[in-house]
This record gives sequence, structure tokens and C-alpha cells, in this order.
Amino acid sequence: MHLNQSLLRALALFPEKEAIADGQKKFTYKELGQRVSALIEALREIGLGKGSVIACLAPNGHEYLELYYATSFMAAVINPLNIRISPNEIRDILNDCSADAVVVHTDYANEIAEALKGNSTVKNVLWLGPGSLPTLQVKSHKLEPFLLGKWGASLPEPVAVSEDLAQLYYTSGTTGQAKGVMLTQDNAATNAFGAIAELGLNDGDVWLHVAPMFHLVDAWAVWAITWVGGKHVFLPQFSAQSVLPTLERENVTMTALVPTMLTSLLNSHNVWEYSYASLRFILTAGSPVAPELVRQVFEVFRCDYAQFYGMTETSPFLTISLPKAKMKNLPEHKLLDVKSKTGRPFLCVEVKVVRPDGSEVDANGEEVGEIIARGPNITPGYWNKPDITKETIRDGWIHTGDLAVMDKHGYINIVDRKKDMIITGGENVYSTEVEYVLYEHPAVFECAVFGVPDDRWGESVKAVVVTHASMEVTEKEIIDFVKNKLAHYKAPKSVEFMKELPKTGSGKIYKKGLRDKYWQGLAKKIR
Repeated sequence: MHLNQSLLRALALFPEKEAIADGQKKFTYKELGQRVSALIEALREIGLGKGSVIACLAPNGHEYLELYYATSFMAAVINPLNIRISPNEIRDILNDCSADAVVVHTDYANEIAEALKGNSTVKNVLWLGPGSLPTLQVKSHKLEPFLLGKWGASLPEPVAVSEDLAQLYYTSGTTGQAKGVMLTQDNAATNAFGAIAELGLNDGDVWLHVAPMFHLVDAWAVWAITWVGGKHVFLPQFSAQSVLPTLERENVTMTALVPTMLTSLLNSHNVWEYSYASLRFILTAGSPVAPELVRQVFEVFRCDYAQFYGMTETSPFLTISLPKAKMKNLPEHKLLDVKSKTGRPFLCVEVKVVRPDGSEVDANGEEVGEIIARGPNITPGYWNKPDITKETIRDGWIHTGDLAVMDKHGYINIVDRKKDMIITGGENVYSTEVEYVLYEHPAVFECAVFGVPDDRWGESVKAVVVTHASMEVTEKEIIDFVKNKLAHYKAPKSVEFMKELPKTGSGKIYKKGLRDKYWQGLAKKIR
């Protein structure tokens, strides 16, 4: 199974149906097919083909969807880049994956110009958006006229097979170095098929791409919605004032959000101005959602809700909080409890919660174990990192590092994690990565970074610092230092100074002891 089957099906069954609504731009599936065909020819002209790595640094838009499909038909590899990471981080990724080309929006011209310094693999930059272009040492092309110059090209026969690499997403590692998660054609296609079945997707669905398309909270819908002949609606970035009228104007039926987005919508001053008559489902992922927030979804939007859990490594679905048929008549508070759980296993994937010896925990909602999973949606591994791959995927099972309980109905609920990962506003931040930067500051002697509760972001990054004797530094100086080296969302929101950090018997910094006082009385849950 390969991803191109989704567009081929839509072209055969729905050629005159509207496929794209991106601001004032509207395209049918026939027109989408023509644009993808022309883009493939344009990319081939500059020497790209099977196995080429093409990075993308851009906000949401129809061009992103077209690039996903063009690379798939060519059996090239798309490398979506987080628009919030620093030029240094972009450079590291481009070098690590030996990217051949970058598609970039002019909003990020300065970032890509800086990132390309010291990069020797990228030969072409293709530009989206208005404005003048920076002077680069590589070839530059305005993508739209470049594409239109190939208008009339025929959609080629797909050359990709199921095991071909299709996507390469970089996630931060516990060592501070980003890891390239490889997803094959079959990984992503299996996930899309599962979503179609689980969510009952059909050609009447209208999907709003508002969570970032460089992230799998949203990107899986590129394939699933196209496969059923649904409509794609795009917003370049999230704001409540743009999302709410778009839901109404475009008759949106479904979308996926990180919980901070959902909170912003529910708290918007004009949320009651619209009817949301077409909206049938809101999904969230990235961090837990309280039952009260789920209740507000029902009250305000009058639609169904589910949260899903997974990883980039799992394409992304592992569980979804859809109730079983017999549960749908439960009292409201019990139904809210079900929908607020991490969820039951998703179609096409096996999920277990296991003890350290590999045996399954008792399904009593109390015994804690690690979530492991296997199935056709699981990554074959990390780009050029066989040792980390072997450590993470053992005997065919991916070990998530997330700790959870399972109840008697087979529903999982995450309670903690092995890794000190912080999820702030749906973005993953690894404490070690921030600590390594802090140790570069001349005043820092010891430090610890961890997540603390945050009403807006779910968690925020906190640093505790011990300075060298006689050296002084302010909280702002520490925060600014990290912001200059990493994406701003990774920088601490607060810094506490201590004379000494608590240690374990072996002399290690006792981070749990630092963190627990902030979480006292709260259940710390992930995703």
C-alpha cells in the first residue's frame, strides 16, 4: 500500500469536487492533480527524484499538501521543519539528512539564509510567498511561476512501493541531538486507513488544517481526507479570531488541535457568535484534556470529541478516546471520564502496558507500566542511528517511555513518563537539551530543567540554577541566553537560584525532588 493511491482515488471519483480552500484560492481535485503533476516536473528539472530529501519550512497552505503528494509520487522524502526552531537547529537537521533542496516561505528568509551557512548539501531553494529573496550561494526559484512553467504535465505513474521512505520528521532527543524519525509509505498509509475507519471519514467531511502541518497532530489528515474525497481548508497559523469564522464559512466538519488552541477558542469573546452547524468532531493531541474542557466542547460547539495519543514514531496514532458502543449511554460524567482518558488501542496497532520484565500489568486502573506497541504504522527506526533504533524498538515492539495504567475495559491512561520530556503548548521539550545550553553560560555551575504546571500551556519550562561562587546573573539573562541558542519555546519561562541542588545517594541531581513540590496534589499526565 502506498500513499499515492489516495490522490488517484480522489481524482477518479471526485474530479470536479472542491478539494482546496486556502483563503481566496479554491481548487477542485482535478486542479489539485494538475498542480501536483506540474510540481513533480519542476522538481525533476532541478535533479530531484527517488530518494531525494526535500525539506520544507513553511506555514500551513495548499502548497504544503501539494509537496507532500509530489514527493510521495516521486518516492522522494519530505522533511517537514518546525517553523519555531532556530537557524542552528535547522542547519543541523539539513546536514544530518543531507537535504537536497528546501521549500521555504519568505517569512523565514532570514532563518534559512543563516541555516544554509555551513551547509554543503542543499543545491536549490524554492520560495513560497511574497517579497524579495535573499542572496544565497545556491540556486533560488519562485515556486509558483516555476510550477506554472510545467503546466500541462501528466501525473506520472507512482514509483514508490510500500517500504519506501516517505517522510522524515525530526524530534529532539534526550541527548540534546535531534533524531530523524523515518516513516514509510506503508506506515503513513496504514495510519490513514485506520483514521478513516475509526472516525467514519467520508466525502462530505471538511477538514481544517490549523494545527501545524509540519507536525503529525495534523499531517496525517493530508492522506486520510484525500482518500475519501473530503475537502481541505487551510489557515496559515492559529488564532481564535481566524478559526471561529472559518469553521462557519467553510462548513468545517472536523479538525485536530493541541489543547491550548482549544482553550483559546472556548475562551474567545466571540465564540457564541457562530452556530457551528456542520462541525461534527474536534480532536486534540499533545497533552491531556480535563473533563471540564470536554464538557465545554459539547456545550459550545455541540459536536463530538476525542483525544488521541501517539508519537511521531507511530505515524502517529496509538490510542483514541472513543467510547465503545455500550458506553455511549453512560451518564454524562462517566462518558466525559472515558473521553478524557488517553484511550483504547487504535485500529491496526497492538498496544500493551508492561512491567520491566515485559509482562502485562493488571488491568485494574492502578498498576503502572510502560506503554509499548507494534504494528504496520510503527517507524522502521531513526535516520542513521541504528543504536538508538535498537534501544527503542526491541523484538518488534516500540518502547514509548510513557508510563500508564490500563482499566478493565482496555482503556489506557498515562500517569507519568520515564524521560524528562516537557510538553508545552503541544511542543516537546527535552530537559537535557536545555541543560546543555545552560551549562555553556559562564556563570552556571549546576542546573536542572523540568516541567511545572501551567494553566495556559499545560506545562512550562523551569530551570533551577546554582551559579559559580562570586558570579552573578539574572533570571532574564539566563532566559535570553537560551533563547539565543534554541527555539524560544524551549527556553525557561522561570528560573530559580539555589545554593545547592539536592543529590541522590550516587551523587546525581535529584530532579524528582525539585519537581514534586510543583506537582503536589496534581496528576501529571502526558499527551
